[in-house]
Amino acid sequence: MEYRKIKDQENYEDASQNDIESLHGKPLSGVVTNSMPSSVGGLNNKSSWKLKSIVTLALTLLTSSQAILIVWSKRAGKYEYSVTTANFSVEALKCAFSLVALARIWKSQGVTEDNKLSTSFDEVSVYPIPAILYLIKNLLQYYIFAYVDAPAYQILKNLNIISTGVLYRIILKKKLSEIQWAAFILLCAGCTTAQLNPSSDHVLQTPLQGWVMAIVMALLSGFAGVYTEAIIKKRPSRNINVQNFWLYIFGMVFNLIAICIQDYDEVMNKGFFHGYSFITVCMIFNHALSGIAVSMVMKYANNIVKVYSTSVAMLLTAVVSVFLFGFHLSLAFFLGSTVVSISIYLHSIGKPQAQK
Repeated sequence: MEYRKIKDQENYEDASQNDIESLHGKPLSGVVTNSMPSSVGGLNNKSSWKLKSIVTLALTLLTSSQAILIVWSKRAGKYEYSVTTANFSVEALKCAFSLVALARIWKSQGVTEDNKLSTSFDEVSVYPIPAILYLIKNLLQYYIFAYVDAPAYQILKNLNIISTGVLYRIILKKKLSEIQWAAFILLCAGCTTAQLNPSSDHVLQTPLQGWVMAIVMALLSGFAGVYTEAIIKKRPSRNINVQNFWLYIFGMVFNLIAICIQDYDEVMNKGFFHGYSFITVCMIFNHALSGIAVSMVMKYANNIVKVYSTSVAMLLTAVVSVFLFGFHLSLAFFLGSTVVSISIYLHSIGKPQAQK
């Protein structure tokens, strides 16, 4: 599912601060110099602009439709399919994408020490921890919709920026700038503002359970992202698709365990794909393809493009939810999402400058 490996330690450290969570199997682009003539460069710039536009549009549509598809896949307020089998299907699909990418590399470059699948116990023994964390986080992703709607989810899931930033500072000892700390405060303010409910005795639309689940999801996502970054940095020359493959293999294993614990009888009696609909299949492909879109943005565009995509996706989710689920697009939500967008932008441009 990823299309390149990290070129060297320095480039990795510089780029990794752009989007820590995206390091869950999402490679960062290297620095490429171009000394071609201006006429050729003009053609390349035009092609590059088209490619950036395509991947930006794809990321926006995929991001905005994630929460919508999960909510839409419900029937009479509940999931008719097994969420554990859906999660397993997503991991299996991402694993398949990694193998396809590796096959292309093997065909063009041959099998090398850095891109072969065979590995040691020491290398793969670190993957179960992030795999378990992502399993819990992904399961909570389904159950949180008992307390929040799709637009609120798109707002609250940005809390993982705070968790990843703080954990990045604590675990990897990376300095955060004053602008980034200010962005964290703005992000909290924006999330709260978007949830204001002037037409009810309750100050916030999302109940306490929803906030707790959102915070837990942010912490799990943040810790898993930072831990995964530490794994990748431990062996930067290792092909990212190989690392993803083993991470997704453990994800499949733990999802199988979750199926046995939570839905074994139902799966055995009704089948693995019981309750699946066209929307469910679209949701599974959406979750897998979103990772590819982020990878392509980081490779062919930049993190600012991802910021814009996230910002537009929040509003697009709200607008679509108005027609599909009767969501009320209030002034508080619009102002809150605007503040969240600004905070994300400030966080992305506010990384500390390297000392010369």
